Amino acid sequence: MRTDKELILATKPFANEDRKKSWFYVLTTIAILTLALCGTYWNIHIAGRIICSIISGLLLVRMFVLYHDHQHHAILHQSKTANFIMKCFGIYILAPSSIWKRSHDFHHKHNSKLHVTDIGSYATITKEQFLALSKSEKFVYLAMRHPLNIMFGYITIFMYSFCINSIVKSPKKHLDCGLALFLHLSFGIALAWVGGWQAVLLTLFIPHFIACGLGSYLFYVQHNFPGAEFKLLTKWDYAHAATFSTSYFKMNFIMNWFTGNIGYHHVHHLNSRIPFYRLEETLKSMPELENVKTTSFSFKSINGCLRLKLWDPETNQMIGLSDLKK
Repeated sequence: MRTDKELILATKPFANEDRKKSWFYVLTTIAILTLALCGTYWNIHIAGRIICSIISGLLLVRMFVLYHDHQHHAILHQSKTANFIMKCFGIYILAPSSIWKRSHDFHHKHNSKLHVTDIGSYATITKEQFLALSKSEKFVYLAMRHPLNIMFGYITIFMYSFCINSIVKSPKKHLDCGLALFLHLSFGIALAWVGGWQAVLLTLFIPHFIACGLGSYLFYVQHNFPGAEFKLLTKWDYAHAATFSTSYFKMNFIMNWFTGNIGYHHVHHLNSRIPFYRLEETLKSMPELENVKTTSFSFKSINGCLRLKLWDPETNQMIGLSDLKK
């Protein structure tokens, strides 16, 4: 069985895109998303508009994964047309490239490291560190990991953390974050003007709420799950972090399509240049990647992941607050 660098080298043949296939997936996703968003506004039965609104949210997740792949240079690299499309989408989804690429690249380079900032990820500290925090510091740390923060990722993570916080801290570096907020607010006002509160709710709020909430949840559970490993900087290894600190999120065919195969997240972390449509192929060609920790949409899996808050060096596992009393 191959390990570490051998595994990374073995993924290289899959880190090549089919340009026509990449364009097909991008353009068809944009086309279907456009139709679904139009369906939220068209004068059809309210049930149909609600269905279109929910589907729009799921399609935004798929488009975000394609945007994510483009930022990793896995698809349509050096295409001026694709660059324009993806920059526009990043602004629309409130994750402009100036903040998303920097923070996400940092996450890949520091996945599962202890004593690293929370840039691009949910911060994880040890049991001892947590006990040494003040009450206010404990509150902030736990609030970041709270299910409500994840559920309302549209407001707390995408709107506030990505955009508002970035533009406040560094206005010149994150002008696109300011633009994203301005256009988002303007779009909402325009929708309210021409279609009332239902248009704002169905065309803007619900799709973004679903996409940002689901995206925030998937990102959380793919790195915070029973069996995840966290290492000190001196003991950290990139390939080991990809295979033992990143979960394989098992989904059905439909959700795999809507999430752009992001469930094969451990494969993606091993080599982020693999296009999303080749992740399953990579997994099936490398048996070392099949015997890893898994997560799913089951209640047991959701509850098991969300209860985890801290790293316990003594037992080498993540624990919940209730475990502090044992």
